[in-house]
Amino acid sequence: MKTIGVLTSGGDAPGMNAAIRAVVRAGCESGFRVMGIRRGYNGLMYGDMYEMNLRSVSNIINRGGTILYSARSPEFKTEEGMQKAIAVCKEVDMVGIVVIGGDGSFRGARDLSLRGIPCVGVPGTIDNDIACCDYTIGYDTAMNTVMEMVDRLRDTSESHDRCSVVEVMGRRAGYIALNSGIACGATTILIPEVPFDFERDVIERMRRTQKTGKRHFIIIVAEGVGGVQEMSDRIQRETGVESRATVLGHVQRGGSPTVRDRVAGSQMGYRAVELLKSGTGNRVVAMQKDAIVDYDIFEALNMEKSIDLDLYRLAHEISI
Repeated sequence: MKTIGVLTSGGDAPGMNAAIRAVVRAGCESGFRVMGIRRGYNGLMYGDMYEMNLRSVSNIINRGGTILYSARSPEFKTEEGMQKAIAVCKEVDMVGIVVIGGDGSFRGARDLSLRGIPCVGVPGTIDNDIACCDYTIGYDTAMNTVMEMVDRLRDTSESHDRCSVVEVMGRRAGYIALNSGIACGATTILIPEVPFDFERDVIERMRRTQKTGKRHFIIIVAEGVGGVQEMSDRIQRETGVESRATVLGHVQRGGSPTVRDRVAGSQMGYRAVELLKSGTGNRVVAMQKDAIVDYDIFEALNMEKSIDLDLYRLAHEISI
């Protein structure tokens, strides 16, 4: 019986468990022995894995995080670490690995593929910053979490005529900030992809809306921009509006995944097994225009992704 592995690497994302579930069940139904690899590439190097079956993944589709755990592994990036992982793969006769994670995880999959271990990447990151994909597992849940948290902040901001300056996650990408900012009716959204002038885009914008009767404000700032405490202090100093900075942090990674993340995770995990079943590796599964497709892993890593500037302009036109 041929063996395949599944691991999660990098930051956890809601919906990863749905993808794991799909890989295990599709793998078992396709005649594979499926090994769950704990703690990403670190577990692969040291053989921290166990055989999974249909019941191993019962009742996990609704759970956030990843039942296989995740860990950073600087050692795996070295040739010595890579050879340790390859030796483990050969020891258990592993013919392919499904790697669920982000760009960093896919680079590890690429390096294994170059050394003869076929890998298929499944995009799991709340940041939605993988270039070959319109959508990554965890993105929808994270945005809904931001929306819920900012809605709560708005209640207290409105009660006190305050400004809330809120930092959301996304690493160097502004996708969470842009979409959740629109959903929350933010006065201003600051993202790393679009240059901004603080005086014009924040201070003057607040003053303009004050003249129309607005008394409380929400400013959404992407993680890649940062500096929310300094922004809050400047807003209070220059406008006289009492301001508070809030960093939502890792609460955005947790929680039960939304319908979209459960379905997307299931679709992508299933497609990954289909590829390995056909003897195809060195691929990345992706969602493009709501269709599940796949790309050569080298091509995928060389792609570039751009923010929707029309959506950004819309946000600033209607949030006044």
